[in-house]
Amino acid sequence: MRNLLLAVAALLPFTGSAGAETILFVGNSFTFGANTPVRVLNADRVTDLNNERIGGVPGLFKRFAEQAGLDWQVSLETSGGKTLGWHLAERRALLDRRWDHVVLQEYSTLDPVRPGDPAATIADARRIADLLRARNPQVAITLTATWTRPDLVFLPGKRWSGAPVEAMANDLRRGIDSAARRAKAGVAPVGQAFTCAIRSGVADANPYDGIDYTRVPLWSYDHYHASSFGYYLEALVVFARVTGVDPRTLGGREAAAGELGFSEAETVALQRSAHEAIATNGGCGR
Repeated sequence: MRNLLLAVAALLPFTGSAGAETILFVGNSFTFGANTPVRVLNADRVTDLNNERIGGVPGLFKRFAEQAGLDWQVSLETSGGKTLGWHLAERRALLDRRWDHVVLQEYSTLDPVRPGDPAATIADARRIADLLRARNPQVAITLTATWTRPDLVFLPGKRWSGAPVEAMANDLRRGIDSAARRAKAGVAPVGQAFTCAIRSGVADANPYDGIDYTRVPLWSYDHYHASSFGYYLEALVVFARVTGVDPRTLGGREAAAGELGFSEAETVALQRSAHEAIATNGGCGR
């Protein structure tokens, strides 16, 4: 029954304004905002192709676009814990449409079995890009390079145990850069934006030690997924990379941040970190 519903959904027309830019977000829990209110925030502003009423990072993107005076029709196709290869195999009909922009988010370690290995990501990103360009040769594709997971850095016996906090994000970025070159895509340096926020004193570097607890927590209680602050920073980086809008222009009274309970100072600091990551192409995180 679910496959039938997905097949029917793939045939339904969109209902946005005729002149709107279309964008599809493809990803997992890092895209839909797991463990936070971001998951459902702004769900009424976007089209969830899986009909799960998710807002997530796409919902934040849409809210930013509205405040910037931009006309964007935002859609998403997400499933927790999945790779890009899974989306291509299981949700191909939902991806296989004409889009103006597509944002792709890979699994948190690139390869779930071989953490940090970009081989499958490189192949799958290229296959998805080929599919999308068959529909629209001018489609703009962005790959999201995600953040360091503290549970894989500060706990013993893990892939990045004992490494500097930025090391995992930088390894992921190198893999995503390789995939982007093959897929002729751009990169949203979200993991480096996390490092920018840490290095500037905005965010806590280690959620396990209890030292910087007065600073912004970028990660959720599981030290794996992002917090609302982390997803907000992710959305700012993606928004800036895709639209070219300086995220600082949204200002301290940005609406979604207010609904999430951020102070104006926190909001401005996160916007500044997103801008720094974009302006340096993630240089502050390397």
